[in-house]
Amino acid sequence: MSLTSNRIKPQKNGRFLLLTFLIALGSAAIVFVPFIIYNGGVFYYYGDFNVQEIPFYQMIHSQVRDGDIGWNHLTDLGTDTLASYSFYLMGSPFFWMTIPFPNEIVPNLIGPLLILKFACAAGAAYIYLQRYVNNKYIAVLGGLLYAFSGFSIYNVFFFHFHEPMIVFPLLLAAFDSFLYDKRRGLLAVAVFAACIVNYYFFVGQALFVLMYYLMLCFTKTYRFRIKEFLVLAFEVVVGFCATAFLLLPSVLGLMGNPRLDELPKNWDSLVYSKPQRYWLIVLSFLFPSDIPAIPVFTPESNCKWASVAGWLPLLGVTGAIGYLQLKKRDWLKKFILLLILFAMIPVLNSMFQLLNSSIFYARWYYMLVLMFVLASLRAIEDREVDWPRAISWSTGLTVGATLFIGVMPKEVVNEDGTKDYSIGVQSSPERFWLYAMMAMLSITAFVLIYKKFWHRRGFYVLIISGTLGVALVSSLLIIGNGVFVSGTTDSIKSHIINARDKIDIDDLEEVRSDFYEDVDNTSMFWRVPSINCFQSSVNTSIMQFYDKVGITRDVASRPNYSAYGLRTLLSCKYFFDDMYDSNNPDFDECFTDKDGNTKMPGWKYLKTCNGFKIYENENYVPMGFAYDSYITEEEFDRLRNTSRPEAILNAMVLTRSQMKKYPEITGYYDKQYYLLYGGNPSSFHSEVDDYAYGSKVLKDQSDKLRARSCSSFKYTKTGFEAEFENDGKETLLFFSVPYSSGFSATVNGEKVDIEKVNYGFMAVRVPSGDSKIVFTYETPGFFWGCIISIFSAALFAGYLILLKILKIRKKKLRLQDFELHSELVTLE
Repeated sequence: MSLTSNRIKPQKNGRFLLLTFLIALGSAAIVFVPFIIYNGGVFYYYGDFNVQEIPFYQMIHSQVRDGDIGWNHLTDLGTDTLASYSFYLMGSPFFWMTIPFPNEIVPNLIGPLLILKFACAAGAAYIYLQRYVNNKYIAVLGGLLYAFSGFSIYNVFFFHFHEPMIVFPLLLAAFDSFLYDKRRGLLAVAVFAACIVNYYFFVGQALFVLMYYLMLCFTKTYRFRIKEFLVLAFEVVVGFCATAFLLLPSVLGLMGNPRLDELPKNWDSLVYSKPQRYWLIVLSFLFPSDIPAIPVFTPESNCKWASVAGWLPLLGVTGAIGYLQLKKRDWLKKFILLLILFAMIPVLNSMFQLLNSSIFYARWYYMLVLMFVLASLRAIEDREVDWPRAISWSTGLTVGATLFIGVMPKEVVNEDGTKDYSIGVQSSPERFWLYAMMAMLSITAFVLIYKKFWHRRGFYVLIISGTLGVALVSSLLIIGNGVFVSGTTDSIKSHIINARDKIDIDDLEEVRSDFYEDVDNTSMFWRVPSINCFQSSVNTSIMQFYDKVGITRDVASRPNYSAYGLRTLLSCKYFFDDMYDSNNPDFDECFTDKDGNTKMPGWKYLKTCNGFKIYENENYVPMGFAYDSYITEEEFDRLRNTSRPEAILNAMVLTRSQMKKYPEITGYYDKQYYLLYGGNPSSFHSEVDDYAYGSKVLKDQSDKLRARSCSSFKYTKTGFEAEFENDGKETLLFFSVPYSSGFSATVNGEKVDIEKVNYGFMAVRVPSGDSKIVFTYETPGFFWGCIISIFSAALFAGYLILLKILKIRKKKLRLQDFELHSELVTLE
């Protein structure tokens, strides 16, 4: 296919872009404003949206306004702000739009920002699609299809997923402009924007653009030129390197995260272990999007948060099928088939997330959706498309899937062991048949528009109106379902959001608290330190510590009641229990049993504030304390996992080299550890073999550690500082702050080494007598990232200047040629 038949020259007319934006803005407002009003001015959804997106925005907003974007002691046990939140919001222009506003109203801005994101997504899609259509109203339709696609509605749950949806079409538009319009400089800016917005999604976008480019070259849609390729590569590299100020700290901060280190292997790389996933992939384009965490179509596919969604309102897959059935073989047809292949093979699917296969995600489907939209638009303008055939296929697939799932017999095992049978293998018959009805009504509406108005006057108005009608109805039903099933909204509204002042505890900001079994990230709403956190990209030392003490830490830190000693180690002073109902208590979730006894030893009731029963830890040890015993990691590894959270209170765990480094403190000498390291470790007797556990031992050990704890401790904007009165000999002072190479420390003004101890925390050597300890934090990689970004920006500026010079020179040469030609004509 020739280049001219593949693309249409874009019109320099912004009114269609403005029309797309305004229609999407108004439509999104119709979807979200009723729920904003219903919940008193804040858009609450459910799950991650309520307990991650809202508190993340409000907490980081507060820190940025305070000029505190280094060490974040409010996220889990402590983490780097840039590294942990660049995935969520640090690169988002929508987040930075909130900075001028007061912190209290940030939750009220979430809904309007979401509406704006939908409008921007539609506008961005229009900018890309308008190149490929003759009638710009069709491009308007494409923008709306993309913005209100199943992927977009599904991922309202993940508030930060819409930024990549916005920037991706712009990246493709800039790429097309580079290839076809010979515009220079725009691609580098687009690459920068795509990477800075979200580095995780950029990995998939980079792979997609590479495949896109190769497909254009291999199908001879675009003729490869080595010089042009080198310029293209330069723009991509310089745009990417310019993001180093944010990207480099993020990469360094995530290295070692266990969620990122599992590569594809075995048959699981070739075939999905859950067969229902194949059905789900197909169904996601036939039916309106499911909602995360509550799957209805394939409840056993283990894809609750995988973002498997892609349905297009009104058109569904009809347009894409019509285009794929055309006899001509162009790049788009082949590319869509290739993308479908990638979706169906696990190892290929994982390439969109840098071959990470620790969990199945389809978070690149918005790219496939955009190609489906493009195919649908091309089909509408192509008079060779056999629409009756495409409609038959689309209807047949939808009806067939509905009947297979909806009437398939299902075996049900009763509590007494007997078996019954029901009709339908879906999880919720009501929701399933509602989705099926919406899909069929959508096809019906398209058929009516096709039969009555195909390529007639008013067709474009009707198909846009029909798309909006279907999108609004389906979106309202789906979003409404999530809003009304939320189990966290009432608690957040009534006594969490902007409610810190209602908790009458003076030192709450100075100590850690426990919110186990409460609404996730309650502490972030109040901006107080906590041992609980629902955030997956935290400091990797936290992950390492929990792994070593036998506690699962994947997406959240939620140490259960059995790890009662951990609260003392982590200097946790208060426990908040908001699950207690005096009329109908749920004793499985609340902190006390039926007899009123707390589920962890050493906690006493303090007071009730704002719906929370608050308990105080009688075994609380202030932050910063000294041990009187030290063991090696090999000794600690001898313990059972169930004993480790309490055992780590008895002795500081060091590496062998650290034991050797401080022999006057640890008492280490080689002869003592000869058996352990000499090939007969089973004969070595360690003090860990004699450890005893229980509430009495916990109290005694807590008293001992408290007696050797810091007299003062406070967090600062650059780290933290403490004072320690050491009545004994020099020692190692332990802080349960996650280790990071970004920390430096001084004791009484002199720089000291920071040791990584207890599998993830920090300790420094302090002399006898009074000491002032100061820890200062600088984000690892930020300085050099800024240097790289500045150099890249300077290089890009030089590139633009060179382009301008060449353009002027070329213009002068053309003018000279014209003048010379004019003189020759005159002479003749």
